[in-house]
Amino acid sequence: MRARYGVPLTLTAVGAAGLAYAAGYEVRSFRLRRVTVPVLPRGMRPLRVLQVSDIHMVSGQRKKQRWLQSLAGLRPDFVINTGDNLSDPEGVPETLDALGPLMEFPGAYVFGSNDYYGPRLRNPARYLLERVQGRHGLNGNAPVVGAVHNPWEELRDAFDAAGWVGLSNTRGRLKLEGVEIALTGLDDPHIKRDRYAEVAGGPESGADLSLAVVHAPYLRSLDAFAADGYPLILAGHTHGGQLCIPFYGALVTNCDIDTDRVKGLSTHTAAGRTSYLHVSAGCGTNRYTPVRFACPPEATLLTLTARD
Repeated sequence: MRARYGVPLTLTAVGAAGLAYAAGYEVRSFRLRRVTVPVLPRGMRPLRVLQVSDIHMVSGQRKKQRWLQSLAGLRPDFVINTGDNLSDPEGVPETLDALGPLMEFPGAYVFGSNDYYGPRLRNPARYLLERVQGRHGLNGNAPVVGAVHNPWEELRDAFDAAGWVGLSNTRGRLKLEGVEIALTGLDDPHIKRDRYAEVAGGPESGADLSLAVVHAPYLRSLDAFAADGYPLILAGHTHGGQLCIPFYGALVTNCDIDTDRVKGLSTHTAAGRTSYLHVSAGCGTNRYTPVRFACPPEATLLTLTARD
């Protein structure tokens, strides 16, 4: 019996233990990532930017709500929300409750596909198959039929009322104490809502700093931002791979960016120009795949400093 069944039983036990850890502990093991990015003009004071992304709020996620509320204690100069706030059409009130303390700070936002549409049950193995076949989201698949529409307008109205700047295929500015930040954003490339031609032209003159913001870091968007000379691009969407292999990393990114840049700070070069790129691993998951492994949920505090 030991020879015939010992190995399969051991593998089953290890798999069950891994699933219990991924679904019972790590998915709620919220972390704060701290990153320093040298993108400011010389002589300018450092700026602290809190990036939150991929909250995927589902009704009843009290620990996530409390953790997001606690981030206000960091006292950032401003907040950037890179989308996918919802994973439940009923989750808007709890999302706004969680973000309420952060909405007291200046901020800006873009939306992701899950803000617009409710999640669908999907075999996680399809992400691996799509990667092998070179298909990514609706960029390589048939359009979704019969999708549930989320009440994203309620999120938009609340963010706007708090003074946060909407950046869906548009530009905006944040005025801080003695500092003016120009922002350029795109709607979600994952569902082909990005319209770069409407915001092309590069950083604005007269601002102390220009930033680019997008939910999903598809290469066409990163290429456009970098070629136009933006010093820093902020994105989310990837969940850091969500289910990663220890000491190896992510298997998928759910877009066409490479797995080496699935989360954290890196660079992106296009047309001879290089931008810093920060991709948040986010702090939530799709409600139908509430697991994380070797990829804890996170938000990021970016400290922007003067260029060398």
